[in-house]
Amino acid sequence: MSTQNTAPAATAPTTGSSATGGRVQQHRRYLMCRPEHFTVSYRINPWMEPANPTDTALAVRQWQALYDTYLELGHEVHLIDPIDGLPDMVYTANGGFVIGGVAYGAKFRFQERVPEGPAFMDWFRVNGFEVVEPVQVNEGEGDFLLVGQTILAGTGFRSTGDSHRELEDVFGKEVVSLNLVDPRFYHLDTAISVLDPVEGPGGVDRANIAYLPGAFDERSQAILAERYPDAIRVADADGAVFGLNSASDGRNVIISPRAKGFEAQLRERGYNPVLVDLSELLLGGGGIKCCTLELRR
Repeated sequence: MSTQNTAPAATAPTTGSSATGGRVQQHRRYLMCRPEHFTVSYRINPWMEPANPTDTALAVRQWQALYDTYLELGHEVHLIDPIDGLPDMVYTANGGFVIGGVAYGAKFRFQERVPEGPAFMDWFRVNGFEVVEPVQVNEGEGDFLLVGQTILAGTGFRSTGDSHRELEDVFGKEVVSLNLVDPRFYHLDTAISVLDPVEGPGGVDRANIAYLPGAFDERSQAILAERYPDAIRVADADGAVFGLNSASDGRNVIISPRAKGFEAQLRERGYNPVLVDLSELLLGGGGIKCCTLELRR
């Protein structure tokens, strides 16, 4: 299947120390799921309204544009088969959290999504990952973001604080808990974007982020301000169109075309914004990052 790509022409992938604008593009591996069964038949976040019609064919075309963009940028995309009756499987970021070939599985809060957890863990096993089955409620990379050697972990709406401790035990990395307070931004990946996926040799000296301050309580805002003084602080208008629900390879940042302010901020910092419209999938409360799970081997 092919579709018109809303992104600008992709630049040749680069690794190592040279890239346009001083930003280094890193090769990434992603897991995605075609939204063949996408619809909004229940309400588990403020974006979902079952009374409003959804267009599954449009959702597939928009998703295909994102998939094609990743390939054109030189990235590797794996697919998990969609399952009838699980319309939110398209949001693969929630299906687990992967570092170094170890996959910490998801345990969903809402019953409608609970069957997704075993489906993703089965995929990880079949594809050679070491799987750690979760005890605590967590929604994978929706609430867990790797920034350098630190894991930022969200709580407040979906993943529990106990899952943060479990995550620390699994990966042996520092886990920093952040509390989300705005129900529109119920997952961490709707309020924070990791701009630099590789820190250290071959990457940047210090990984940076962009975030929406108002999505967090005062304590969490203070933590972010102290740890990431050079972070891009994004306006609510850009957060509200899921501008922060983006994917970055260190140079190219795939974002919503409606996040105009964030687009300008990225250009000012030397990143290359690549615009992909997932407006139909936003009806289910998900965007670009929600549809993209990092497979870090």
